[in-house]
Amino acid sequence: MPGPTPPPNKNNNNNKKDLQWGKLSKTLSFWILILLIPVALLQLSGARNEPAPQIDYTQYREELARDNISKVTISAGKYMVGDFRQGVPIEGKQAKRFTTHLAAENSESEVAALSAKNVRITAEDARPSAMTWVIQFLPWLLIIGFYLFLFRQMQQGGAKAFSFGKSKAKLLTGDTPKVTFADVAGADEAKQELQEIIEFLKDPQKYTKLGGRLPKGCLLVGPPGTGKTLLARAVAGEAGRPFFSMSGSDFVEMFVGVGASRVRDLFEQGKAHAPCIIFIDEIDAVGRHRGAGLGGGHDEREQTLNQLLVEMDGFESNEGVILIAATNRPDVLDPALLRPGRFDRQIVVDAPDLRGREGILKVHVRNKPMADDVNITTLARGTPGMSGADLANMVNEAALLAVRRNHDKIFMADLEDAKDKVMLGAERKSMVMKDEERRLTAYHEAGHAICNIMIKGNDPLHKVTIVPRGRALGLAFTLPEDDRVSTTREQLKAVLVRMYGGRVAEEVVFGREQVTTGASSDIQKATGLARRYVSQWGLSDEIGPILVGDNEQDVFLGRDIQRHREVSERTAQLVDSEVKRVIDEAYQRATTVLTENLDLLHRVAAALLERETLTGEDVKAIARGETLPPRSELPPPLPPLSAKPIPVAEPRRNPGLLGGPEPSPA
Repeated sequence: MPGPTPPPNKNNNNNKKDLQWGKLSKTLSFWILILLIPVALLQLSGARNEPAPQIDYTQYREELARDNISKVTISAGKYMVGDFRQGVPIEGKQAKRFTTHLAAENSESEVAALSAKNVRITAEDARPSAMTWVIQFLPWLLIIGFYLFLFRQMQQGGAKAFSFGKSKAKLLTGDTPKVTFADVAGADEAKQELQEIIEFLKDPQKYTKLGGRLPKGCLLVGPPGTGKTLLARAVAGEAGRPFFSMSGSDFVEMFVGVGASRVRDLFEQGKAHAPCIIFIDEIDAVGRHRGAGLGGGHDEREQTLNQLLVEMDGFESNEGVILIAATNRPDVLDPALLRPGRFDRQIVVDAPDLRGREGILKVHVRNKPMADDVNITTLARGTPGMSGADLANMVNEAALLAVRRNHDKIFMADLEDAKDKVMLGAERKSMVMKDEERRLTAYHEAGHAICNIMIKGNDPLHKVTIVPRGRALGLAFTLPEDDRVSTTREQLKAVLVRMYGGRVAEEVVFGREQVTTGASSDIQKATGLARRYVSQWGLSDEIGPILVGDNEQDVFLGRDIQRHREVSERTAQLVDSEVKRVIDEAYQRATTVLTENLDLLHRVAAALLERETLTGEDVKAIARGETLPPRSELPPPLPPLSAKPIPVAEPRRNPGLLGGPEPSPA
């Protein structure tokens, strides 16, 4: 059980005093160093001057008689330092200065002799002044002070000199903008699990009276963009306790042993501020399965992981320190890291459902001026499979589009166009195609659309267009009616027929010799789907419900380098023949459907050539023999931003997206 909670005000005051003293000491050290450097340079430059050579008393009297001495300095009547008017060879060198010893009883006569020769005379006490001592010992004091400064910087940690082994964790303070659970939507179960940890920190007696203990770790698992880091920031805003945050890659440095040292320092800081929370984002950077590749036990990452395992649940206890980690690769984490006692809870933060998407959209539009025609529920239904980050990007794109159209509010048309841009890619209306290529693209997309509406098991057709988007020359896009967690055999066969509808339409209308390479993306997706249909999902009657070949694992993901082949040659040939049979059946079925509906294929292609974009309802109306209504008024054209085209990033592809013919390779 955790110990008594320290008063928060006392800890905060101590931390503030430490920070203030640290800043003051660094400022004083800097200015003292600045002031001492010129003095040290002067002392060192003076020390580089050659010392005056010593001569005997006889030579001194000879030079004085020659009137070759310009000035002298007498110390206590016994020691004389002087300058020659002209250089004198002493020990093989031309000397400008000299030193000699005098008899104390002859000092008055020497002064008289020097005065007779017009020599400038000064006298000084033999006892050196305090300033003389300071100047003599200043270089040593400076060196000692510099080493003390370096050692102090090493002890303070942070990004200072020689602080490689110190943790780079950032302690969130009151100045950090707070994110609360009110800013998080679409992850109600995850919020409930984390809320329990927060309440445990605030009131541990409520749980310990029944024998409960503070959870040691919580692992957030989910695809990218689902809000794992956002949940951790919300925990920091709700907990009201010290919160340390860092990334998994911050542990690894260019020096050996730095990662383990930083883990030790991180938990030492955590124990000093207990009870507290430590958040490690992307923990798979240091938590991957041990024994990966050729590194062995001496791998730097493995040393870091071993130290992390010991700190989380080793011989010494870390009561009051809760570790929250996030990753989108739980399959590569070491089993010792995932066991209870280290990560007691694994919270799945998956893509939001319809209700979750609606809540996320409400969070993102609450501070934006929205028009009255905006329907959040309709938008949520039309964005299946999109994560929270995708929805946030869609709303932001709608706001930017509304600004470019000079709207004072965000209208539903702006949101719909932004949704198409995020899902399908940006339109490339400036791309010029020949009439023959445009006609071929229209028949290709019409083939997808007709196979979609004629084959039972397909998702409803949402939109078909021959306007180039992204890398495709045309697109046929479907949207499921509701969120789906599994797929039937009928639906998979229908998807295969729809995928081959474009290639079959080209062959039926233009002939086998005029078929293009535009269906390469469709063929690639269909082949992968058919292989999983046979070898992984057990839907082939000939193979049966058997997993043929293990899932492919990379060598450096913590698996063995050598693999044992578990599939015989006969089974592999049988799998290949079954894959070809499934694909041939889908291809033949698409050929039958389009041959029987050839007139409908011509009408849909003609409508596409006229309108460029058709909705699913438009295609169904053409199939019923109805005449399409006049096109609705389009949004005002966007003003050109520059003379040069703006490059657009690769859009996110939805599972229901079927790319049209791609540009042929050069």
